[in-house]
Amino acid sequence: MAVLVENRKASYNYQIIDKIETGMVLSGQEVKALRQKKASLFGAYVTLRGEEVFLINCNVSPYQPKNAGKDYDAKRERKLLLRKKEINFLLGKTKERGISLIPLRIYTKNHLLKLEIGVGKGKKKYDKRETIKKREIDRDLQRMSRLNN
Repeated sequence: MAVLVENRKASYNYQIIDKIETGMVLSGQEVKALRQKKASLFGAYVTLRGEEVFLINCNVSPYQPKNAGKDYDAKRERKLLLRKKEINFLLGKTKERGISLIPLRIYTKNHLLKLEIGVGKGKKKYDKRETIKKREIDRDLQRMSRLNN
């Protein structure tokens, strides 16, 4: 399982409650571009419309820019493939206040491309500061352990 694209800011900005694995409807050119890691999840989000789920604002650069069609849109909406039970779970979760659906990473699994969606709650500013403090303390502890060895 190779991670192709990752949303690193997601764990900083959101407290991830649950994760769901989905498939995506992609064109052949987009698959090739994703395998070459020519994509970004920065600013991307997941939305529900009726009983369908879409990935919005995910930038997938063209595989060969000179051969890309004039109508190619790098930030087009991409339909996500989920089971009915999973869609109902997401519908129930999004009705709660403050819950967001965040794309976490795109990876390969048995030669298929998968997207991991996180069901998360936005962190407050003081929570973000706490995360930074924990990270710095862990980094200092690792430095100290290396110096002692």
